[in-house]
Amino acid sequence: MLNIPSFGKTGNKLLDALPEGDFERLLPHVESTRMEFKQVFHKQGQQITHAYFPTGGVGSVTKVMSDGAMIEVATAGFEGMIGIDLLLGETTAFNEAMMQVPGPDGWRIPAAHVVSELHRGGAFWDLIRRYTVVFLANAQQSVACNGLHNVEERCCRWLLTTQDRIGSDLVRLTQEFLAVMLGVRRPTVTIVLGTLEKAGLLELHRGEVHIMDRARLEAASCECYRTTIQDYEILLPECTGKRRFPD
Repeated sequence: MLNIPSFGKTGNKLLDALPEGDFERLLPHVESTRMEFKQVFHKQGQQITHAYFPTGGVGSVTKVMSDGAMIEVATAGFEGMIGIDLLLGETTAFNEAMMQVPGPDGWRIPAAHVVSELHRGGAFWDLIRRYTVVFLANAQQSVACNGLHNVEERCCRWLLTTQDRIGSDLVRLTQEFLAVMLGVRRPTVTIVLGTLEKAGLLELHRGEVHIMDRARLEAASCECYRTTIQDYEILLPECTGKRRFPD
């Protein structure tokens, strides 16, 4: 049986914020898709075939160096989309996007139909335009955060943002993967997580991080966590109701 989205109930904030007429026009091109761990949506320098709209989990946008090293520059979950290059009509990816924390099945739309809809103007174009501003602001905030804040603060921010998107205190990931996302060595992540666990903020299990004290984790995070939430609330109020996601 085909999984067909219904108006206002897709589980993705952007799609659910569309007026009914715009949603119905997109509907024939919306496909259900898996959102599995390490699933690659597009490779850097290769063609973007689809825009992806998660309904949970966390997609990671990374910049890959010539030696294969990478660092995360932005993330996207059920509040957004993957493939914002399409807003400018570009179908070649300037970054790599993959599923960092697995989630439920999401949605995808072929790139050609996204570009065509954007060229129409209207609600879809305006929504994606404003989301792109938020996305780029988030990426800029990450650049500043990586340069100015210590690894512990950045790690707390990453865990809080991930918890918001998955709606659970239990985050499934390896320390090695978290080290790649933060752009540090794995022993550094081990020390930071160990310190947070000793302070009672987390509990660590193999391949899992259990958040035990959300309030103290927020206090230990840098200002960037709150800033990125505020940017989203200001630019996309119809997606949040000016409340922290998830509802």
